[in-house]
Amino acid sequence: MNEETVREPVNSARRSLQMAMRLHVAGNLEDAEQHYLQVLSEDYRISEVLPLLASVVAKRGDIDRAVHYWDRLLSIEPHHVNALAAKGGLLYKTGRLADALSCFEMATGLAPQDALVRNNLAVALADSGRKDEAIIEFGRVLRLQPDNVSAYHQMRRLTSAIVPFWHIPMMNDTRRNACFERAIRRALAIRGPSAQILDIGTGGGLLSMMAAREGATNIVSCETVPTIARVAKEIVADNGYGGQITVIGRSSTGLSIGEDMPARADIMISEILSSDLLAEDVLNTFEDARRRLIAEDAIVIPRAATAMGCLVASETLAAYSNVKMASGFDVSRFNRLAPLRLPIHGTMTEWSRLSGDFEIASLDLTSAAHEPELRAVSIPVTAAGTAVGVVQWMQVDLIDDIVFDNHPDGYHDGGWLQVLHVLPEPMAVEAGSVVDFLLGHDRSTLIVLPAGSRAHPTLSQ
Repeated sequence: MNEETVREPVNSARRSLQMAMRLHVAGNLEDAEQHYLQVLSEDYRISEVLPLLASVVAKRGDIDRAVHYWDRLLSIEPHHVNALAAKGGLLYKTGRLADALSCFEMATGLAPQDALVRNNLAVALADSGRKDEAIIEFGRVLRLQPDNVSAYHQMRRLTSAIVPFWHIPMMNDTRRNACFERAIRRALAIRGPSAQILDIGTGGGLLSMMAAREGATNIVSCETVPTIARVAKEIVADNGYGGQITVIGRSSTGLSIGEDMPARADIMISEILSSDLLAEDVLNTFEDARRRLIAEDAIVIPRAATAMGCLVASETLAAYSNVKMASGFDVSRFNRLAPLRLPIHGTMTEWSRLSGDFEIASLDLTSAAHEPELRAVSIPVTAAGTAVGVVQWMQVDLIDDIVFDNHPDGYHDGGWLQVLHVLPEPMAVEAGSVVDFLLGHDRSTLIVLPAGSRAHPTLSQ
């Protein structure tokens, strides 16, 4: 075979490639595809043609075939970063998130300094529900591209979605902070600075740092939300307490003696009480700590908490919690979907009292176990009106005579809000009468319900 015979197929393939590229640029994708296929059939510059062919096919809407061509390239060059990134992008576009993530992770491993690849990985992680990992990846993108506004916005959006809004107002609550610090100081006076301390739900590390400032040297704090735990570690270090406080980014139920703490805690501090007392899995957390993590005679702060309430009337709250007529239509059936409770803030504090204070539920947080509780209580009515619900607040017994409450008569701007427990429907009441309620809890929520209330019919299937 002479040289001219060998050169002719090469020249033919080269001409086909040039034509394919011209057609590609001109937007004639169908003919471009046929010419690219002709080039491939002649085994000419395969690694360069496959990306072009994949691009044309994808633009024509055949994603699976485009993925096929990227796979062909990857079978030749398994570490081809652009092929992995492009294939991942196509898989992501068609909802195959797990496969897309695999591609982006491999591409990131091969090109850790490629901000675009890392950004694609972060987006896929976020859409897969792996928000904390996505936040970390967006942070890495920003270290590579500090001016990347999109990455910054996405990181803040995700952070806002997983970090509850009340952390900052809670840390700004000076009255609450002062009560906890007095209680911590009292506990350390009893047990001494070398006492083993466990801080459950540390948030920004505030209570642990209070203990460290009082001289405590053995503090383990845990935080379920990894993003918050990472920031808490930085805050602790910023304030010079890194040698006294160990921050662990997991739930207390995942801690173990001997691994995370050298011994059971002598003092347990926890501020995981929600505005409606029970919503943050308080009872399970305290019971688990009692069984496994704290000494039999450990000081528990807080040691008890009580949910208090009063019957209220309010046109403002009624408009938030119930509906009857809207634009001339009867939409009252939607009340089946109304919330059980609403946080009260701003204009929603406009309500009038129809009863004195009464106890909804009281918890001894030092107990080994807590059973659900439901009791019938007759509430004396002190003023006539239309009751829309029960406004509830908390009274927290920290230690000895140190008690904190967010009673609505004197507390409107702290971290704990009052909560409206909505009645199934507004109720007219008269002064001097009584209203019978069922009050208690089911271990995870408070129960506030007029006795004899008819349950809503089953929702339509």
